[in-house]
Amino acid sequence: MFAFFLLTFALTWSCWILVARVVLMQSVAGRALAYLGVFAPAIVALALTRARQGGAGVRRLLGRVLPVPVAARWVAFALGYTLALKLIAALLHRWISGDWPPLRTDALWVVPFAIAVSTPVQAGEELGWRGYVLPRLAARLGLARASLLLGLLWALWHLPLFFVRGSDTFGQSFVVYTVQVIAISVAIAMLCVRTDGGLFLPMLFHAAVNNTKDIVPSATPGAHAVFSPRASLQAWLAAGLLWACTVFILVWMRRTEPARAPRYAGWVG
Repeated sequence: MFAFFLLTFALTWSCWILVARVVLMQSVAGRALAYLGVFAPAIVALALTRARQGGAGVRRLLGRVLPVPVAARWVAFALGYTLALKLIAALLHRWISGDWPPLRTDALWVVPFAIAVSTPVQAGEELGWRGYVLPRLAARLGLARASLLLGLLWALWHLPLFFVRGSDTFGQSFVVYTVQVIAISVAIAMLCVRTDGGLFLPMLFHAAVNNTKDIVPSATPGAHAVFSPRASLQAWLAAGLLWACTVFILVWMRRTEPARAPRYAGWVG
């Protein structure tokens, strides 16, 4: 796994640091570098799998992105979990401060189409994080600790984007972002388990997060304190609600670990 993290961080950070310091994000070259960085986890995972397991291993890994039968409640969870928590956080914001946080409802009709288009794109990350790394970490640490550690590393992987003008994280608090992403990592790991290592639900969840997060924006306009915990009330309320749910998911993971542990090797192939 060390090779995966070394190569993935090297490729992604090289691309994104260039975009942050040299190439404009709005240019064709800037966008190409940004997307190459996004797809680095999948590129590295597929390359390492090819080197160690051959073409059959690559086909098994790619096959995990295909939809499999799953209870409708887990599809609903993937689509609505973070949006529901952000809306509850907005209600708490109103109760605590007396004001509503900013709401963006002008283009809600676009969201389902955006999620549908975005879901396959999430394979660029999920083939690496949940496809390649998660089962290997879980086999060593158990699913609960693996999903927490992976969440921390996943958040750190995004760090250069906080210095890229034009990105939605530019200048925002990396501290609150990391707190939220670790909790999201735990939820995605649970969805992966629910489909026996499948990646389609994690991809759907990831796409839903990306395309619904700005219905109730958490960003602080004009912020430039990346390593400060200072962030909007809405951001910290959402983080708190995410972790209130995450505690229950972690307890479930620890309680069911003995029955699930033998399956991790099958996910690796």
